[in-house]
Amino acid sequence: MDYREYLKDKKRIVIKIGSSSLTHRETGRLNLTKMEVLVREISDLCNQGKEVVVVSSGAIGVGSAALGLGGKPQRVEQKQACAAIGQARLMMIYQKLFAEYNQTAGQILMTKNTMVNHLNRRNAQNTFEELLKMRVIPIVNENDTISTYEIQFGDNDTLSAIVSALIRADLLILLSDIDGLFTDDPRKNPQAEFVSLVENMDEHYMKMGKNTTGSQVGTGGMATKLEAARIATGAGADMVIANGADFHIIHRIMGGRPEGTLFLANPKEEFYLIDYIDQLVNP
Repeated sequence: MDYREYLKDKKRIVIKIGSSSLTHRETGRLNLTKMEVLVREISDLCNQGKEVVVVSSGAIGVGSAALGLGGKPQRVEQKQACAAIGQARLMMIYQKLFAEYNQTAGQILMTKNTMVNHLNRRNAQNTFEELLKMRVIPIVNENDTISTYEIQFGDNDTLSAIVSALIRADLLILLSDIDGLFTDDPRKNPQAEFVSLVENMDEHYMKMGKNTTGSQVGTGGMATKLEAARIATGAGADMVIANGADFHIIHRIMGGRPEGTLFLANPKEEFYLIDYIDQLVNP
């Protein structure tokens, strides 16, 4: 059975973009050429009648580059200040680019508290539903400006999976600086084998996760992506991990091409999103 063919029929899609896929490595500033491709790809999905939510990293890095800090800030106060500047710049560019394709983008900033509190979680769900009904493209990020350690998701891999579960998406695409899942870290082990399909997320696959990242600007490694897969597939969404070096990969994934690693949905009757969030709050 060619499971990839079914991706063509997905209607509600969450696409997570890592910081390293949005910025120039040398300067940390936004790669506008790549962003234009990203926006065009997403706009075309919307023109096909699909609903798309974008979970976009990059606020802290963009703010840091704008201030000329020369690297990723370390202090919490610095990160939050950079996020305040970078998120505004990032959103402004998204809105300008989407407007060129007659699309409207809207911003949603979330913290763990948004999800832990029942009323907040329901309000967030209603906001997503209303935006999608209006054919608006929600651009989601963690609210780094006010988040502290206690209320952080920690990375946008986790956030994108939680958003997928919250809005009952049927596909989550994680784009970062890796090609997909390997049996070991391919940067360190040339014998590592690529895994193109995961039919059931079990402990065997979770153990493949290494809590490392090859990126100087991202926060999530393979361990967080596999945790995202556990949440998304358990909630009933397929998930693809693929390389965001070329955003044209989006239409190739949606066209059923064998790009990245496909994790098949494995909806669990006992799936309850708040249980997963509680594990993040009280690991």
